[in-house]
Amino acid sequence: MENREKQIRQEKLIKLQEILKSLGSVAVAFSGGVDSTFLLKVASGVLGENAVAVTVRSVSFPEREDREAGEFCAQHGIRQILVEVDQMAIPGFAQNPPDRCYICKSALFAKIRETAAENGLACVVEGSNTDDAGDYRPGMRALAEQKIKSPMREAGLSKAEIRALSREMNLPTWDKPSFACLATRFVYGETITPDRLRAVEKAEQCLMDLGFHQFRCRVHGSLARIELPVGSLAAAVEEQTRQKLVETLQSLGFAYVALDLKGYRQGSMNEVLQTGSNRGRFCV
Repeated sequence: MENREKQIRQEKLIKLQEILKSLGSVAVAFSGGVDSTFLLKVASGVLGENAVAVTVRSVSFPEREDREAGEFCAQHGIRQILVEVDQMAIPGFAQNPPDRCYICKSALFAKIRETAAENGLACVVEGSNTDDAGDYRPGMRALAEQKIKSPMREAGLSKAEIRALSREMNLPTWDKPSFACLATRFVYGETITPDRLRAVEKAEQCLMDLGFHQFRCRVHGSLARIELPVGSLAAAVEEQTRQKLVETLQSLGFAYVALDLKGYRQGSMNEVLQTGSNRGRFCV
């Protein structure tokens, strides 16, 4: 069974390589996460200097991720172009409507497309996979409208397969936790500001420093809702850890710190959209 799964992964990898080769030259939307790192490495292997990493720097992306993305490109000899984008200047972004991701990605990918054109690159590729077809993902509409290519989805690669292939290729991101942009931490309709984004970043850095691997700090007004895998909940309430979390998050401006007993899950802010309920919405 294991050999068959590995064979299937290799077949999909070959398909991905063929897709990338057919494009001639690409700008890879590169965040330093699991998916974009794998895509960039494969693209670089196929296209050489015709594969360029384009990394957007903005207030909703942790500085830690920026550093790791830069280090990866430097270590692997891949050209990286940094693009500064003021997300707060994007109309509608700060107001955080349910289609915020669409609004934001439309602006970000327009900038990446512009950068690709300026550098003579034929198209822009990004790292979504077959798992991204589920949940509420308005950003996918922006990709379609701007004709951004998703070669890993086209090759049929799942997140688990990308992690497995990344491990086989000795990529440092093979077991890296998934980190969406910090704007996803805010309940829809709640205003996003640079200060609040930085508070979330520091709160999640605290969770990382405490040894947690996968987590989210969700913001509901003055309440911080911490999501951890169910197996990590007990560790979070150990006295020393609990005190550190409370002290750190209150120092960042949160009046209340809550632990979500349902545990970590991606897209939890979309649950109220799916149910049509307003439960979980807090106002300052």
